Amino acid sequence: MRWIVRVVVITIVFIGGSLFGGAVVSFSGQNMSAPAPVETTLPTPSPVSDTLYTAIDAMDQVVISLYERVSPSVVHIISRMQTTSPFFGSQSSEGTGSGFFYDQQGHIVTNFHVIENAFEVDVVLANGESVPAELVGVDEYNDLAVLHVAVAAETVAPLEIGDSSNVHVGQTVIAIGNPFGLDRTLTTGIISALNRRLETDAGTFVGQAIQTDAAINPGNSGGPLLDVRGRVIGVNTAINSPTGASVGIGFAVPASVIQRVVPELIANGRYLHADLGVSVAELGTEVTPGENSVSRGLLVTSLARSGGAAQAGLQAAEVFVRRGRYVFSGGDIITAINGEPIYSRSDMLIYLEENYRPGDTVTLTIVRDGQTMDVEATLSAR
Repeated sequence: MRWIVRVVVITIVFIGGSLFGGAVVSFSGQNMSAPAPVETTLPTPSPVSDTLYTAIDAMDQVVISLYERVSPSVVHIISRMQTTSPFFGSQSSEGTGSGFFYDQQGHIVTNFHVIENAFEVDVVLANGESVPAELVGVDEYNDLAVLHVAVAAETVAPLEIGDSSNVHVGQTVIAIGNPFGLDRTLTTGIISALNRRLETDAGTFVGQAIQTDAAINPGNSGGPLLDVRGRVIGVNTAINSPTGASVGIGFAVPASVIQRVVPELIANGRYLHADLGVSVAELGTEVTPGENSVSRGLLVTSLARSGGAAQAGLQAAEVFVRRGRYVFSGGDIITAINGEPIYSRSDMLIYLEENYRPGDTVTLTIVRDGQTMDVEATLSAR
């Protein structure tokens, strides 16, 4: 049985006065008037010291210098898609996004969804020049793509990729991109949270997403999230917003993913992801736990014939339809991978993505007919 708890928060806002508006309040039948005003002399504000102004100027100069140095490396991406309408037939449409130079050879990092389904992509450089871009590789899973432009070496200023494992909540960050087509817009904020689970449009998960309150709007996608030294700690990729505009909750794919994925996209055009070759249902949320004393885990519902789980001998549940509902019988339940508890589909996908490559061997802890056992499986490529 599920219980839904609704918490109602009542906020009382005081604007320009007391709660009771200065009225006389009666308690126990006695009139209680407000006390007579007391004359007070407010102290004369002391002037702000030059030291404080100097400190503020120094902080501003950090951001000003960073923008002057980094913004030429940020590009405006224009992608053209072909759409079909039952009323207007085939039409072309444009989308915009951001990107940044990754190396001296003219490779540009952006989001996959910025160039998805595009038949033509142009890149607008900092000097206003528009050049055609070649698609080098994509990784839909991590929402990353690499473009290449043939431009003079002196126009290319690659950004340094930082260490996203060494960032902290509260740390100042800067986002540069092209929100609503406004080239090289800078916004600032802090890291609001780390290790957020970000689900992409493809239904995959980024397990270490950086959350920030720096304003990120449509068009910022693919642009860099920077630390105060100008190092890329993430690629701005999504916002959580009921309006479609910034409400202070933005997300970035961390630099650790860039460092792992982008070199392979440049070399091979794709990135291979480790996979068990199973479809699963989550116990407790998607499937009611059976009578095998297991309340959490992943019930194996189907197996890819050539996948690592099938080769290791895992067994899938039988599926029946009863009174319009799916009923599962039997089947192995995965509870851990190499000793790491696995309770949800995202647990499994993220753990494999961040720790293993195709060809690696893992130990699966499974429950079969009430008995717990360990099985070794070799990971295939998704």
